[in-house]
Amino acid sequence: MAESVSAAYARGLLELAESNGAGRTALLKESGIEAPVLSDPDARVPLSQYAALMRAAVAATGEPALALHYGESTDIAQLSVVGLIGQAAETMADAHAQLNRYVRLVVDVDTDGPERFRFDADRHGLWLVDMRRRPNAFPELTESAFAQIVCRPRQLGVPGFARAVHVTHPEPAYVDEYTRIFQAPLVFNAARNAILVDGAVLAQRLERLPRYAFGVLTEHADTLLHALERSASTRSEVEKLLMSVLHMGAVSMADIAARLNVSRQTLYRRLKAEGVTFEQVLDELRHRLAMEYLASGKVSVNETAYLVGFSEPAAFSRAFKRWTGMSPRDVRPR
Repeated sequence: MAESVSAAYARGLLELAESNGAGRTALLKESGIEAPVLSDPDARVPLSQYAALMRAAVAATGEPALALHYGESTDIAQLSVVGLIGQAAETMADAHAQLNRYVRLVVDVDTDGPERFRFDADRHGLWLVDMRRRPNAFPELTESAFAQIVCRPRQLGVPGFARAVHVTHPEPAYVDEYTRIFQAPLVFNAARNAILVDGAVLAQRLERLPRYAFGVLTEHADTLLHALERSASTRSEVEKLLMSVLHMGAVSMADIAARLNVSRQTLYRRLKAEGVTFEQVLDELRHRLAMEYLASGKVSVNETAYLVGFSEPAAFSRAFKRWTGMSPRDVRPR
């Protein structure tokens, strides 16, 4: 699938960065997002462009915890019908069920299983687990999502939702902001991204909007969701095929076109219509997978190079330096 966020969600981040002194024109240029796209709240922005916007905004504002602040301060009801549906839900538990149902309208990402968020119980209690794949390739998305999940109940007068917060990425330099925002014990380099929740809080009633609104809003959201599900992109098809052959080495556009039963020129035109080139899709996929493999700590740098299609480790190291400004060994857990 082609991972994406709603244009309204990207616009919200852009506006937060602007309020912190960043320049709008420069951020749009660095992210590759076209300004007219942001005027349609139901339009989609590729996740790769949203990630580029986040990182450009962090650099421009000098605020490394910007993703946390975005989640803390943002009212999703101002950006998406999903937030309004949550406010029309009867209880916190119902609100989270609706979030799970419609979250793709805000952020649509690959997940391990049919749900983005799953409740798991163990001896410690009830955990809300983020099932997003490759979370450490873009940990800022975990930060903003978890800050939103924890802070929104607090803003609605329902404190104490989180009893512990576990994240799979390493502890950042701005850990004090984690402490301030989550107000719960923290574990970094954890086995999963999960929030230990207070089950009693889930039973608390909400209904800040009339119940009548719930039916109207969900009908609209269902229409948007069906449209999203029908919009399978050429890029997503190309990525699926690339993932199955990357380890074989050199992969050409002609090879992928043949597997799709179209000409090379047709594939070129279809990707161009989606605002990308074959080389860009290949490069960004290699980057994403390399981050996932290295962050897992289960394969070596040389093995990662092979898995993402580089015949020489030196060529992989040069590409990785271009992607991140770091050596692959700087990312792999020791």
